[in-house]
Amino acid sequence: MAISLCKAALTFKTSIHHHHQTDEIWKGVSGFPLERSMRSSESSLITRAASKIDNSSSQQLSYITKEFQKEFSLVASADFDYHEEQDRSSLLQVGGDGDDDDDDELAERWRQIHGEDDWAGMLDPFDPLLRKELIRYGEMAQACYDGFDFDPFSIYCGSCKYPRRKFFEELGMSRYGYDVTRYLYATSNINLPNFFKQSRWPKVWSKNANWIGYISVSNDEMSKKLGRRDISIAWRGTVTQLEWIADLMDFLRPINSDKIPCPDKRVKVESGFLDLYTDKDEKCRFCRFSAREQILAEVKRLMEMYKDEELSITITGHSLGSALAILSGYDIVETGINVRPDTTAVPVCVYSFSGPRVGNVRFKERLELLGLKVLRVINVHDIVPKSPGWIFNETIPPAVMKMAEVLPWSYSHVGVELALDHNNSPFLKPTGDLCAAHNLEAHLHLLDGYHGKGERFVLATGRDIALVNKSCDFLKDHYCIPPCWRQDANKGMVVNKEGRWVQAERRLEDHPKDIHVHLHQLGLVYSSNS
Repeated sequence: MAISLCKAALTFKTSIHHHHQTDEIWKGVSGFPLERSMRSSESSLITRAASKIDNSSSQQLSYITKEFQKEFSLVASADFDYHEEQDRSSLLQVGGDGDDDDDDELAERWRQIHGEDDWAGMLDPFDPLLRKELIRYGEMAQACYDGFDFDPFSIYCGSCKYPRRKFFEELGMSRYGYDVTRYLYATSNINLPNFFKQSRWPKVWSKNANWIGYISVSNDEMSKKLGRRDISIAWRGTVTQLEWIADLMDFLRPINSDKIPCPDKRVKVESGFLDLYTDKDEKCRFCRFSAREQILAEVKRLMEMYKDEELSITITGHSLGSALAILSGYDIVETGINVRPDTTAVPVCVYSFSGPRVGNVRFKERLELLGLKVLRVINVHDIVPKSPGWIFNETIPPAVMKMAEVLPWSYSHVGVELALDHNNSPFLKPTGDLCAAHNLEAHLHLLDGYHGKGERFVLATGRDIALVNKSCDFLKDHYCIPPCWRQDANKGMVVNKEGRWVQAERRLEDHPKDIHVHLHQLGLVYSSNS
């Protein structure tokens, strides 16, 4: 009985949502002129399902029927066909084939998309081009999760699974048109233990290092579409659910206490974030340079390489990676690495996804004064953007905030906020799961359906909803998308010459040989033993 019910449900979903083979139902669906045919097919399928079960299953059938009818109603009323739009999605995305009009528009409007006017008038209603760019950079942040080896049974746990030169290719992202120029590493931090993953093997690639992101640059073809050469920095967040929030010391420290130049000692940031960004271990081949030194040296090198071109620096990250994105963006503009010899400044922008507060109100003011643009995308049900600084933050009256400025736990968000609500998506199940509310793929799904405050949720690019369940269980069950479905084939195991299953060998790349040259140019001291 239960099997028959499942077969009936799967038959319905497969016929209508997944295979898209019934031209009589779906052909020319714009505006849904064939809604009557859809409902006829719906009724026919439900009737056949009913014939396969007995009366004891009536409640289950009633539930499934109501859910299917609800979806048909939503689809028809929104004048949107999921699969027809999905088929066109490759043409809509930047870098996709045939998107000449959007390419031309982006080349003309990139400064506006990059926050030149602080996204005034672009969030409500939501600018379609900004949506696609946010999703694109969000997927570059998601690549940090997809490329990270977090399996404790792997000898390479904590590293990137793919070679630098094949990073986007291995992830199926070659069409993005970026080349990874270097990987980023950080040393394990006692204040943020849940950020780091360690292997159970006694002999590992590194006892203290973890891969935390990458720097890439747009190739010639993509640069033409973007209207400039784009230097992109993507930071990895934590893969240990939300335990890392408990690690936050909730203690502010002057940002210039760790050699980041700042004339105002009142500018402070969360101590754990600052340590993660500036700490290094000179005994470790991968951590002998801090994440800060790696970032500054590579940006300096790329600025010199493309000194005669129009440039932009775009930084992105999710969760804890968002905090590092904001901190590194601030460091770049405070240090002045983005300033050319002719004193013109290369625009620097941060696209933050579900990030925590980073510093105090003085940090916010200094960041804005330096011209760093930050657009923060959040889910209103996510607890991470509400921390640290649960009590004293930007939501309290300015007079109270001014008095609380001296406290070591007084925080303020930076930049412009774009608030989304997962309850507005008809594809997501109602849940109190905090991890689902924090999930990056879910945020990108919400971006795809958001059109402005109070507007109906309608997917704009047809981005595959199955991606939501890549690492969580957030889609409604009747879509039959398994939770946490993404994994490597055979979990990375391969057959060797002796016919035994072993873990594939992985060559790990550390730092460019000329990194010390660029650090000297920046006036940064490095150990001669490095």
